[in-house]
Amino acid sequence: MNKILLITGGTGSFGNAVLNRFIESDEYSEIRIFSRDEKKQDDMRHIYKSSKLKFFIGDVRDRDSLNEPMKNVTNVFHAAALKQVPSCEFFPMQAVQTNIYGTDNVLNVAIENKVKSIVVLSTDKAAYPINSMGISKAMMEKVSIAKGRYLGRNADTVISCTRYGNVMASRGSVIPLWIEQIKRGEDITVTDPNMTRFMMTLDDAVDLVYFAFSNASNGDLFVQKAPSATLSVLAKALIELYQSKSSIKVIGTRHGEKLYETLVTREELAASVDMGNYYRVPCDSRDLNYNKYFTEGQKVVSELDDYHSHNTIQLNVSQMMELLIKLPIIQKDLYR
Repeated sequence: MNKILLITGGTGSFGNAVLNRFIESDEYSEIRIFSRDEKKQDDMRHIYKSSKLKFFIGDVRDRDSLNEPMKNVTNVFHAAALKQVPSCEFFPMQAVQTNIYGTDNVLNVAIENKVKSIVVLSTDKAAYPINSMGISKAMMEKVSIAKGRYLGRNADTVISCTRYGNVMASRGSVIPLWIEQIKRGEDITVTDPNMTRFMMTLDDAVDLVYFAFSNASNGDLFVQKAPSATLSVLAKALIELYQSKSSIKVIGTRHGEKLYETLVTREELAASVDMGNYYRVPCDSRDLNYNKYFTEGQKVVSELDDYHSHNTIQLNVSQMMELLIKLPIIQKDLYR
């Protein structure tokens, strides 16, 4: 096939996972990696050694740097973002510049180039956000959905969002940190043992991207159903897998952390379509001239509960171990 895939933020965990899915397939004749990290691009160039891969240095904040890599592109997976909660909390305007303005740049240049489909990567922290990272991602969703609503159903370009829970062993997540603590013989530092998080593998995340590319209408938001576990269960599973004598050290909740994460709000659930493994939340296609913004309510919303990590399927320690053992980072340690 003569299709071209562009991955913004392509040197990160998500970008690499999407690349691994498509690099050996005939789905795309060319895959373009766009990021500002020349060192990670050079690492990827040496690892993959594929003529199918093309690398572009640039920043989503700089609209002009997107013009060349976007030419003749079929699909865009937009993963470029500031994602670390503490960093965004201390530098919120940096999160605004990358996650909101940067996304707007990507979408506008893609529309100008008549890209067929754009999937924008979001996070559960965008649902009822309480920190700068979540707020900027929530606004990123709003920008994407609004542009999709404006383009409409018969447009050349389709814009959709995918919202994820915790992706296990992704860069900056807690699993690599705890593995390093175990290897050093240290205690595992847990903020709150009762805190729950959704558990998804990177393969699950790529499945959702592929599903969105194939099934989205303009302004759709897609969420993959996922099990969850308490941090206590996750820590105990890692200790058991590594046959470690490490203990769990409770250090208290960090600023901006939630006790549980919401993947779909009850307002979104009221409008959602259950597609088996996924929820599809279509955008509200009405304009500003309707009564429910001002005078009427919606009874079904008050009867629903959010879809969050406290009320989804809860994994026990043995189930968590079964999921963890699938991770390459753990397989490399246990089976070398």
